[in-house]
Amino acid sequence: MLTSDISDKNAEQVHIRRNFLKGKLKIQEVNGVQLPKDEFTAKLKKILFKSDCEKPKFRQIIAKNIRDEKNRLINTLKVLDPHTRHEEYEALFLFWLGIEIDNNARKQTLLREKTIEENLQSRLKKDSTKPLIEQSLIVLNRKIETLENKKNDFGINNRYKEEIHELNLIKSDINRLSTALSRLEFRKELILESKTDLAKDKADIDMKQVKAIYSEAKALIPKLQKTFEETLEFHNRMIDERIKYVTKELPSVEADISELKRKMAEKLTAEKAISHSLKKKEFVEDINILVKELNEAYEQKGRYEELNSIWESTEKKLSEINNELENINEGIGSKEGLIKERIESFNNYFSEISNKLYGELFVLSEAKNDKGYELNISSVSGNLGTGKKKGQIAAFDLAYIQFAEANNIECLHFILHDQIENVHDNQISNLLTEIVSNVNCQYILPVLKDKLPDDIDVEKYKVLSLSQSEKLFRI
Repeated sequence: MLTSDISDKNAEQVHIRRNFLKGKLKIQEVNGVQLPKDEFTAKLKKILFKSDCEKPKFRQIIAKNIRDEKNRLINTLKVLDPHTRHEEYEALFLFWLGIEIDNNARKQTLLREKTIEENLQSRLKKDSTKPLIEQSLIVLNRKIETLENKKNDFGINNRYKEEIHELNLIKSDINRLSTALSRLEFRKELILESKTDLAKDKADIDMKQVKAIYSEAKALIPKLQKTFEETLEFHNRMIDERIKYVTKELPSVEADISELKRKMAEKLTAEKAISHSLKKKEFVEDINILVKELNEAYEQKGRYEELNSIWESTEKKLSEINNELENINEGIGSKEGLIKERIESFNNYFSEISNKLYGELFVLSEAKNDKGYELNISSVSGNLGTGKKKGQIAAFDLAYIQFAEANNIECLHFILHDQIENVHDNQISNLLTEIVSNVNCQYILPVLKDKLPDDIDVEKYKVLSLSQSEKLFRI
């Protein structure tokens, strides 16, 4: 259960029920209502953060509140999966500052589409450039015009002309279909390459050997909670989700490829029939040479026209993507004054807490590049040592709650920090006795009793005590 005020029994409450079963046995309820997977977190986001926007996701928003994974324990700001894109962090950072952008999900989609089109252009550039294609078409049209004039001078009968014209059209269609087929097969190749690259990320480890190592580790570190298999399963499940997203276009691409091959087969059959008919007619050798040369010119023209069409299509699409991205970025940029104002407000609390902990002023600042905004942390003294990372994280999370309250930003008023024993005794004492007491939050620390400073009255802060004989859930 979550409550807006732990000291008030009548305060607004959110009741959450979950288990770890699957299928019909799975429980996933919010306030007594069973919800599907996607709706569950969306409902929590709506209730807890008063937000309907698609991005950032609920789990991304709360990542800094529950720091129990390696990435969150060593990074103050970059608390998501190591493969998270810059634009996803922009949405998260702005949300933390109380600035919600409705079209940030659209921005992320556009940036993925932009990457695909840029990859396509890179592949096209290996074969030719657009200016070269345009000039080649000018030269080919001039050549075709000359050859057509020569053909007319021979006085070929109308039926022969019709068959020649039909053959030229068919060859042009074949070239167009061939180029379109190449483009689709290239897109399929990109999808499969991405799938292969992601699949390589899946761990392939000798399970027996790792189990033995984990057994030894568990004997030395009873606190070790997750097995290697669970960690591996979670990692591979995330990879499978990414593969699913990357390959969702594959069935439609393969269907289009199949349809193009069918049309290609029809055109090749027609080409063969007309070519056979033309060979039966008795014309002088010069005409045959002329027709052959003209056909080759039309084939080259068809190929270059299709390449030019692809260039124009991808340039148009990139232009549309860039224009839409520019509009979105302008909308985000219009919030620049508010962004600076919110960061200045946050630093009032951040620098004060860091000064109490280390006698240093930690500072949050924004940076802007071609992909959008990001946040950075530094010290006014310029000496942000690695030994102070845990204290920096604590200062940031506690300062955020004070900042959110001051600016009427919805947030969770609890923080869970693992491995706090890595912080120096003086800083732990300051955190528990001076700083946390001035912040409206629950500060949860799982820690070994002998790792706490001697001057800490453990009984005053203890909520749950576990031991070898008194284990969680008695397991």
